[in-house]
Amino acid sequence: MDWTVDQARDLYGICRWGGEYFDLNEEGEVVVNLTDDGTTHAVSLKKIIDDLRERGRALPLILRFRNLLDRRLEKLNGAFRSSIEKTGYRGEYRGVYPIKVNQQQQVIEEITDFGRRYHYGLEAGSRPELLAALAYMHDPEALLICNGYKDRAFIDLALQATRMGLQVMLVIEMPGELAVIIERSEALGIRPRLGVRFRLSAKSEGLWAGSGGDRSTFGLNASQLVDAIDTLKEASYLDCLQLFHYHQGSQLPNIRAIREAATEAVRVYVSLVEEGAPMGLLDLGGGLAVDYDGSHTNSPSSCNYGLEEYASNLVAIVQESCDQAGLSHPTLITEAGRAVVAHYSVLVFDVLDVAQFSIAERPEKPAQGAHETLHNLFEVSDRVGTGQPQECYNDALFYRDQVRALFNHSQVSLRDRALAERTFWHVVTGLADEIRGLPYLPEELQQIEDQLTDFYYGNFSVFQSLPDHWAIDHLFPIMPLHRHQEEPTRRAILADITCDSDGKVDRFIDREEVRRHLPVHPLESGEDYFIGAFLTGAYQETLGDLHNLLGDPNVVSISLRNGKPAFTHEVKGDSVAEVLSYVEYDPKDLEARFRKFAEQAVQEGRITAAQRRDIMTAFRHSLQGYTYYDR
Repeated sequence: MDWTVDQARDLYGICRWGGEYFDLNEEGEVVVNLTDDGTTHAVSLKKIIDDLRERGRALPLILRFRNLLDRRLEKLNGAFRSSIEKTGYRGEYRGVYPIKVNQQQQVIEEITDFGRRYHYGLEAGSRPELLAALAYMHDPEALLICNGYKDRAFIDLALQATRMGLQVMLVIEMPGELAVIIERSEALGIRPRLGVRFRLSAKSEGLWAGSGGDRSTFGLNASQLVDAIDTLKEASYLDCLQLFHYHQGSQLPNIRAIREAATEAVRVYVSLVEEGAPMGLLDLGGGLAVDYDGSHTNSPSSCNYGLEEYASNLVAIVQESCDQAGLSHPTLITEAGRAVVAHYSVLVFDVLDVAQFSIAERPEKPAQGAHETLHNLFEVSDRVGTGQPQECYNDALFYRDQVRALFNHSQVSLRDRALAERTFWHVVTGLADEIRGLPYLPEELQQIEDQLTDFYYGNFSVFQSLPDHWAIDHLFPIMPLHRHQEEPTRRAILADITCDSDGKVDRFIDREEVRRHLPVHPLESGEDYFIGAFLTGAYQETLGDLHNLLGDPNVVSISLRNGKPAFTHEVKGDSVAEVLSYVEYDPKDLEARFRKFAEQAVQEGRITAAQRRDIMTAFRHSLQGYTYYDR
């Protein structure tokens, strides 16, 4: 049976995690679905890359799709609007975007621009983030939530912005903050709008479960919250307390945990109203998950709910609790970041080389006088396919290891050892074909396919562009961007160019369990092979480090104009000089030092003056060049 594009859709799961945003076309290329004047256009990522390379943009690249960011905001606000209308909820929804999730200027500008129709706000957790928010968000109906540790300068900025007409909420995260806020408020003569963050006892789930619960880093416990209420009463500031906030964690996979936390939070909110605080704003925090693997389960890389279910559950829980207490329905706030920006960015890179382990062709027979162990290993290959896979595998391992020991004792040559290695992998390749589809396999034989996995060397850095995969085993959808009319007959681990043993991607999404390899196509001589890592818009662009001094990659934003893709915003990736300056080198000093060394070589007759000129030109060119592999 011929391979089909539909089989590729199912193999890589793009029909599950891609949603309405990513798909395959009939040419077997990954496409992004962008809308323009109500019409959807499928744009090939392969063609985008080809166009960019013609313009001189080198890989790796981060592709940003403004339209996807807008549509995610539209869907989130639409889900809450629909739930509010269906249930008769008498409050509003006011979302805020946590700047920490992706602080790139383009993201903040787009969210404040497109989000204005929903009065969508921002959340700042540091003074630099507050400064960015104050420069871009001027909607008097949107909320600016101030979390994190706040010094006097932070508090003063927030209070002055309140005076200017913005809805700035200073959230008390630690007991000591309240006294400073009151002191600065009185000094400036500005009444603050206050919130309080509470540590819920409800347990969370997923990779970030530790960021919520009793042992969470920030927030007040019940005793501290009561002390804060008493302090506010004593200082005549209780009327300033308007917002209750909690944070359960990030990427919450299970809707049940979300419901439990919301139930506890509303109970505390009701108690604050009963204490005399005006309240009116209920901040349900972040945690809205993205279905990275498309399984729609409560696995850490997925979620067993959608946007509509998430919104309807929160609206219903708050409505029921407030109705029972006879209270007005508060304005609902969520701090969705990941769910808003994850789809927005795609990392694309090319494959530079491959280390292949499977060997289909039988190696040459050892010479007549070769060591007996080499002949014994060669004879094992004759028994492959005879119904004794375990015995063949055991014998191949034994004789291969014997040859290695003989080599270490100078009893066989390097060429003999190389022949033994080739013969061993030929045996293992044959055994993989023999055991495929068998109902039961011993544990050793189960590892054979993993042993045959190739290394595909990609022109990227895991540490720079996929840090969550390296740090916490977070999964991202990864797949080739083209050739999906062909069956992917190879299995690969993706190694980056950092020369670090951790610089690889060896865990991939699958329908059920984590897959230890990525199905790929054989590399063709002289042809490019492009791979994309999807849903990388949250955190990955700002968490990356400079491992091996590989800097930020090139970034290009794509929009539609008259139904055709247009490159609306380009950011050149870090040059070598820029990256070196980050770690305290002065590029001019480096050039001067090397010039002095080159001149010394001229004086000593090791190179000519003309050769010095060429060497210095190459040195300067490299300083200004891209930090990644340059074809």
